[in-house]
Amino acid sequence: MISFKQIGLALQPVFDPEIHISIVDLGLVYGAQIDQENESVKVTMSLTTPACPYGPMLLASVHGALAKVSGIKDVDVDLTFSPAWDPRVMASEEAKDQLGLY
Repeated sequence: MISFKQIGLALQPVFDPEIHISIVDLGLVYGAQIDQENESVKVTMSLTTPACPYGPMLLASVHGALAKVSGIKDVDVDLTFSPAWDPRVMASEEAKDQLGLY
């Protein structure tokens, strides 16, 4: 059985290369859908900006991190900009501290 906790733990080490903070802590991961029967996961996420030069690399990193999770055979990463990423609302308190947001 695939769990949301497994997904979160697998994505925690994926860092935004410019900010050097986990995409999970930044709030860039908006959600996940798990299909237990087909052993697949669909992650909905955003980037810090639509023009992010590291976008393709981040999407590949998310795909690769989830593909390593036992029980997951298929990974789909859905990129969205709705709602637009806002670190003041979406980032964890620790990430806000690191970003200097008060």
